[in-house]
Amino acid sequence: MHLAPPFRPVRKARRRFLRREAAKKDDCRGWMQRLGLKTITRRARSSQQSVGCVTGLAQKTQAGCSSVFSPLTRRFAEVDSTPIPPSMTPVMDSRNWFDDVPTERRRRLLRSRRDGGRIEVDGARLLNFAANDYLGLSHHPEVCRTAVQSIEADGFGSGASRLVSGDAPLLHELEARLAAWKGCEEALLVGSGMLANIGLLDALADRHTHLFCDRLNHASLVDGARLSRGKVHRYSHLDMAGLTALLRRNDDRRRILVSDGVFSMDGDCVDLGVLLDLADAHDALLVLDDAHGLGVLGANGGGLSEESGVQGDARLVEVGTFGKALGGYGAFILGTHEMIEGLRQRLRTMIFSTAVPACAAAAMLAALTVLQQGDVIGRLRENIDLFVERAKVLGLPLMPSRTAIQPLVLGSDEAALDVSGRLRAEGFFVPAIRPPTVPEGTARLRITLSAVHGADDIEALLSALGRMTG
Repeated sequence: MHLAPPFRPVRKARRRFLRREAAKKDDCRGWMQRLGLKTITRRARSSQQSVGCVTGLAQKTQAGCSSVFSPLTRRFAEVDSTPIPPSMTPVMDSRNWFDDVPTERRRRLLRSRRDGGRIEVDGARLLNFAANDYLGLSHHPEVCRTAVQSIEADGFGSGASRLVSGDAPLLHELEARLAAWKGCEEALLVGSGMLANIGLLDALADRHTHLFCDRLNHASLVDGARLSRGKVHRYSHLDMAGLTALLRRNDDRRRILVSDGVFSMDGDCVDLGVLLDLADAHDALLVLDDAHGLGVLGANGGGLSEESGVQGDARLVEVGTFGKALGGYGAFILGTHEMIEGLRQRLRTMIFSTAVPACAAAAMLAALTVLQQGDVIGRLRENIDLFVERAKVLGLPLMPSRTAIQPLVLGSDEAALDVSGRLRAEGFFVPAIRPPTVPEGTARLRITLSAVHGADDIEALLSALGRMTG
């Protein structure tokens, strides 16, 4: 039995009814929604803009369906001619594009100068417990001397991308040193950690790829996953059981596990052995950002992969940065020959960026030499042990961490700002970290330790914290 004809008059009657109802309404949005047309965009915020959108739509519609829509277009023409009070038509330009940020959440750039473990802010010279310069190499004499010599020999800038004329021999020398130090087949230099992670996930994933990400991953991994066009699945922080369940429910061919090694705001570490076992069991790739583990963990400062004994694993693609323990600027990706060659052809954030300057590569070669001597790593670990042991004695509510990042959660934004301000008054620079950088209700002091801190510096900070939080 052919059932289509009896339903056609019903559809026509419904359309006629909707047109009659819409003609009774002056509300442009209601008219558009009842006819199932595309709604006005969010940018059309004022009444004048809304009327303009509808008038343009009505004109286009009238050209093709004048016999049906002419009463409606005439009605909207009348609406369009009605003057709109100036107070109802705010101009949308660069002065009012963004919503206001509450004062307690507002970020500001600090004009500051660092000198080892000290920092000068607003004319005050303070003990700096907020830098990621864990080994103090940014001001190491040998690192600075090497950078100056390289500038004198080769100039400052690279002048072009690596695929054009900016591929200095020192870049290849640094890549070879990094690969040997980390026990990997090859390395590839990139302009920054943000560029490395965004470009890497964009190159690895497509719309058929599933990415499984820790909820507390760094913003560069979060944004890289979002921009990769892949299907993103997020699991609770360090929840390996939850990750396993997600992997079982999504057994597609192309899957990537994405995680920080050391989490930058909490200081805790992923269990890399378990994560790699899951990658093996579910035939997945593992992308690890160990920016805060390099120079801190592992017998030779090789980071979490060295500590876990998985350096060079074919499933592991590792990202590291020069801007933390090595005291410089830039980043690198480590992997197999095939992986790195594939990235040379596809890593858009490297291909279309000016190359890392040769002087930066020279400085990082010198920093790597100092790191491998081991003295600075030993001093950093002594400072971490001292801080953690004394904090326990004082009863400070530190988050569990065995790294240079020692967070003290205070809860509210106001509490964190208050303690941070009082510490500054006593000569310590420890900024408050607030949402959205960390979850709501977990505003904190993110205390970072360095090899250049003395035992007296650490004792003084702990004494002040004990008074202010006790």
